[in-house]
Amino acid sequence: MAQTLIEKIISAHSRAEVKPGDTVDVKIDTRVARDFGGANVVKNLQRAGLGIDDPERTLFTFDCNPGGSDQGYAANQQFCRVFARSHGVPLRDITEGIGTHLAIDEGRVWPGSTFVSTDSHANIMGALGAFGQGMGDQDIAAAFAAGSVWFRVPPSVKVVLKGLPDAKATAKDLVLEMARQLGAKGLLGRAAEIYGEAAEALDLAGRITVSSMATEMGGIIALFPPSEEIVSFCSQTTGRDVEFLAADPDAHYEDVIEVDVEGLLPMIARPGHPEDVVPVSELAGRKIDSVFIGSCTNGRIEDLRAAVRVMAGRKVAPGVVLKVVPATRVVWTQALEEGLIEELMAAGALVGNAGCAGCAAGQIGQNGPGEVTISTGNRNFAGKQGKGEVYLASPETAAASAVAGVICSVDAIPAQAVEFEIGGGRLPVIADTPQKETDGGSKPTVLTGRVWVIDRDNVDTDMIFHNRYLAITEVAEMGRYTFDNLEGWEDFATRAKPGDIVVLGANFGCGSSRQQAVDCFASLGDQAVIAVSLGAIYERNAINAGMPVVVADAVSAGLENGVEITVDLVTGTIKWPGGKVQGQPFSDVQMEIYQRGGLL
Repeated sequence: MAQTLIEKIISAHSRAEVKPGDTVDVKIDTRVARDFGGANVVKNLQRAGLGIDDPERTLFTFDCNPGGSDQGYAANQQFCRVFARSHGVPLRDITEGIGTHLAIDEGRVWPGSTFVSTDSHANIMGALGAFGQGMGDQDIAAAFAAGSVWFRVPPSVKVVLKGLPDAKATAKDLVLEMARQLGAKGLLGRAAEIYGEAAEALDLAGRITVSSMATEMGGIIALFPPSEEIVSFCSQTTGRDVEFLAADPDAHYEDVIEVDVEGLLPMIARPGHPEDVVPVSELAGRKIDSVFIGSCTNGRIEDLRAAVRVMAGRKVAPGVVLKVVPATRVVWTQALEEGLIEELMAAGALVGNAGCAGCAAGQIGQNGPGEVTISTGNRNFAGKQGKGEVYLASPETAAASAVAGVICSVDAIPAQAVEFEIGGGRLPVIADTPQKETDGGSKPTVLTGRVWVIDRDNVDTDMIFHNRYLAITEVAEMGRYTFDNLEGWEDFATRAKPGDIVVLGANFGCGSSRQQAVDCFASLGDQAVIAVSLGAIYERNAINAGMPVVVADAVSAGLENGVEITVDLVTGTIKWPGGKVQGQPFSDVQMEIYQRGGLL
């Protein structure tokens, strides 16, 4: 049977010829837990009395908070250190940088291999033609203990980048244009293979940039067929011959999507939505407060070189803060040896420890209320990188904007930086958030309860459970923070009652791999979540936690807030007085996990 890239990789790791929709047990070559999520992985193993399948294939990485500057992170890091020592598990401590990049550079990933992590951007492994997947705490605990996890084979789509971009466009501009044309759920639940002359021309750093943002389009992964450069790189890092991997010529794709990139110019994503993308020229002149260059998307040496080329001989604009965070210690050292750090410092930049930075609450890169930031990260969800406005752009555009003091492209940097006007400050209004705690509920197969209808698409995990609370590991404490970053629903926890059922729109739970975005509903005692569609990692986390999630379009069926509904998990039928909608029934795997109270 002809197969796509994802089907070939999963078949090779499950000893079965798979097709889309199959659920199989997949052997995992490398299993990683980070400093957020890692403590919960260990706790899950301890509660279930489980050990480690293969310590050498297992790894802890501390990349969210390299300084351990938050007591919660520091405690979790030490908890993981002690466990790693006692079980002989390798650990990359706060000095080393982003775990996914370490895995790539250390040869723990290669074309055709499998990798899972508590990092929702583990799918950057698609840059190598490898399978990478972000997963929640229970999934990773299962992978640590068994060396494998269950996985549902996704359908594949072929994405063809048609044409060649302008010479000023970068890999980041390509992926931002993909997000613009495909939207936040354009790849929802699917594995994308990336083709076209523009794709073939990308080096490893560029492919990482594109693959890392598959998550922002709802995709499972964005895979590149390995080039000669990638195969040579992986042969060096692994110390063995690495074979080319390609889809069969007659492989079946659910869809073939053309993304027109002919003549593409530098692009930028407006605050709140990675897919809300326009040409940089459209926003030129917007005054900025800060710039962040780094993240797993744009923190490699090539990205730092690009930024320094733009800034050579220039200074950061007065009043603007430039924060630069290399992806790994090796990148940091290389940048030091090449003189890049010296040039960045001379320009006025703050260069931080290697790590994730702005995407996580405990590292430099966060912004304050009213602050306008240009970021090279992959997400700009409201509140994700702070309470200000975050625009996504390439390192080149970010560097140009830093020296200009306003949003601008490289070819439009003014001779004189734009400074702040005296008396032009923006004073935000900060409101308190009410808090409440409640107890959990039960797990029948027919559920009846009062419904909350939240008619929103693309409600991401930072809206559900913000990253500033990630150090919380006790489920009982999580409920009070549910939706406190979702505009109009900040007081949800004070109004919710045990037994409630929450109904939402499409792509619910997109974004991070955090388990807390599921557990907060259990903490409140909510019985179930119903959504038009679910983010791939979120769906896994809910299933593995034994939290009922049902895929159904109850929003457009006329269901109103406060109505009592009945949900049959076996049939997927949802009923209420005067209305009915058919949802997806529980699969055998989902029901089995649900009935025993969770994956572990």
